[in-house]
Amino acid sequence: MFRVSRELEFCFGHRLLDYQGKCQNIHGHNGKAVITMASDTLNDQGMVFDFVKIKRIIASWIDETLDHKLLLRQDDPIIPYLTQHGMPIFPMPVNPTTENIAKLIYDYAKSQGLPIVEVTMWETPYSYATYSESHSKVG
Repeated sequence: MFRVSRELEFCFGHRLLDYQGKCQNIHGHNGKAVITMASDTLNDQGMVFDFVKIKRIIASWIDETLDHKLLLRQDDPIIPYLTQHGMPIFPMPVNPTTENIAKLIYDYAKSQGLPIVEVTMWETPYSYATYSESHSKVG
């Protein structure tokens, strides 16, 4: 099995609803997503997937969709105010946790037909979450 990974950095703000702690307040992060793809075989150029294409497909989507946006759960009561004042937001059906952002990026990559196996999303230099489709159960 061959695996390749590409790191992509972006900035975002968020807050978590129904949470007691610092993350209940609007705040920002310099995040990093590590996109990992895998294949049993290599293409004609000897690659799992071209790093340049990963950047073009995933980084451009992140830049347009998530970078310098405020990621909020779609029922956050502050959304109408922010929208009215032209603030860039990205509403999500779930709390914008690091775990859910990793899954969001994974799902986009998969929708583009990429051989994605996991996305690791770094929220800080010390805190990260990884999403991959797995058929094994935890717990």
